[in-house]
Amino acid sequence: MLGNRGNGMKTGGYRLVRSSVAALAALVLTACSSQITKHGHQFQETDIAQIQPGMSAEAVRMALGTPATTSSVGAGNAFYYISSTTTQTAFFKPTEVDRRVVAVYFNPMGSVERVAHYGMKDGRVFDFVKRETPSHARDEGVLKALFRNLGQKQLFGD
Repeated sequence: MLGNRGNGMKTGGYRLVRSSVAALAALVLTACSSQITKHGHQFQETDIAQIQPGMSAEAVRMALGTPATTSSVGAGNAFYYISSTTTQTAFFKPTEVDRRVVAVYFNPMGSVERVAHYGMKDGRVFDFVKRETPSHARDEGVLKALFRNLGQKQLFGD
């Protein structure tokens, strides 16, 4: 009889240890899950569809908000709306996994000429609207600057 009670105590102790180990493992796994953060302009397709050729720069600002940056392109101007997505696991440095740029090009008269939606595909800048990679684009320098660090390996201590 005494032996049975002793086995019961051992079984209860093992259960406590097993449940403690399971709880600790769940806590560790939760702490290591990735956290996704989105920065910049987050557009819906309906937002971008509002921008039509012939609109004024002020109408574009009213529809999409203030651009992240602007530039002179050829004889006209361009507004650039930038968004990026980063992931971070525990205490490690965040890693950028996606960057999108919506470019609104204006003609010399100040009205919308066209809208382009750039991102990364196979490590190169890609226009999602036209489904092509720009070659010697008029604003290649600006696009390269906006996508410069995407995909580069970042080490600790940077």
